[in-house]
Amino acid sequence: MAPERCVFGIMLDVSAFLGMATVYVRYKQVEALTGEEELKRIRLNRSGLLLGLISSFGMCVVANFQKTTLFSMHLVGAVLTFGVGALYLVQTLLSFYMQPHVHSKNIYLVRLGVGLWTLCSIITMFVSSVIMYSSLPGVDVAHKLHWTPGETGYTAHIISTISEWSLAFSFISFSSPTSETFRYLDPPQWLF
Repeated sequence: MAPERCVFGIMLDVSAFLGMATVYVRYKQVEALTGEEELKRIRLNRSGLLLGLISSFGMCVVANFQKTTLFSMHLVGAVLTFGVGALYLVQTLLSFYMQPHVHSKNIYLVRLGVGLWTLCSIITMFVSSVIMYSSLPGVDVAHKLHWTPGETGYTAHIISTISEWSLAFSFISFSSPTSETFRYLDPPQWLF
């Protein structure tokens, strides 16, 4: 409901901009650490940049097309943010190829763990959403704002909501920089 959804939209727009900046910095970081003869890493890095930018754009779509206003566009934005964003986990593969020369195996294992967390959250969210929508025929679930414990679909709605929050936290955790990744870099060199 307004004005909360307006504030939430602004926060998501700012987050999308910061996400784009983070994706770009990671791209430049890997580019600086990858030799020109390493074609596989170069392609993975470019793929990561494109997927990360698309995912961040999806967040703008989610922010500006609220669920209760234009559900179809909100859904497109969610698929771009979370679906394409899950593919951004290509960074885990890059971390695998960059160890042990650039960083330790621990960075790879942490990214792998967060990637598995993301995958579990997506599967749980999808399954619970399908159950929720199929258990309420004739109800406009997209515009349903109030749920009562015990009503049909309530449990699936709660699981779906928790899974969505878990997915958002896994994305934040995945893109958080670690001190170890910056240890080898001189920021002006890889930023520009």
